[in-house]
Amino acid sequence: MKTIKLRFYGYLNDFISVDQSKNLELIDEHYYLHNYRGRQTIKDRIESIGVPHPEVALILKNGEAVDFSYLVQPDDTFSIFPYLYNFDLSPEKSLQPEYPPAKPKFILDVHLGRLARYLRRFGFDTAYRNDYLDRQIVEISIKEKRIILSRDLGLLMRKRVKWASFIRDDDPQKQLKEVFDRYSLSNYYQGESRCVNCNGELKKVDKKKIVERLEPKTKKYYNDFRYCSKCDKIYWRGSHYEKTEKLLEKIAPD
Repeated sequence: MKTIKLRFYGYLNDFISVDQSKNLELIDEHYYLHNYRGRQTIKDRIESIGVPHPEVALILKNGEAVDFSYLVQPDDTFSIFPYLYNFDLSPEKSLQPEYPPAKPKFILDVHLGRLARYLRRFGFDTAYRNDYLDRQIVEISIKEKRIILSRDLGLLMRKRVKWASFIRDDDPQKQLKEVFDRYSLSNYYQGESRCVNCNGELKKVDKKKIVERLEPKTKKYYNDFRYCSKCDKIYWRGSHYEKTEKLLEKIAPD
């Protein structure tokens, strides 16, 4: 057996369970000893402990930046950092792949249906189905340049995963805040929405064309409507719209 020393920073420690790892020992307040065999990359060693690679932004080996392909050597010491909202790394050091210079798009796993509806409500293109297979999520992410949001560590550790984030909270509103903070989504929201049911784009529709489908109070008090041609749903800025606007002010006040 060979041994390396590891220190994880910030929330990366939340992924680690010493009790479940036979090859990991906490030796002081900060450092772990990790035993391994054969030729191993630092990416493989990090994920074997439970930390998914999309959450790692920087690895320092004996103080020098290395990438995921680095072959660990006995007695190496590593400092491993998460993505930090207020800390910019130079491109040559950062392990976070650069996202295409456009408004972020997402694909969510089966556990995040409510979060998907929230993201669509605020106008973000969000793919979600409750029957997606993990391999389908990865393939769609790559093909359509979508960020994977998931509660499944196994999914995030798949080799082909590029843009991804682990959603830590169980509460959908707190999940929404996680995503807004991580991807600076307040910079993109301009009051528009997508269909929360099917993710279709909403188009303005003349009230006269849909008036027969409206409830009496909606017909009386509202005049501005949007229509999803994909699933035939009609939207207007009623109490639900106002409620979610207040939610956004709460989670992203700036």
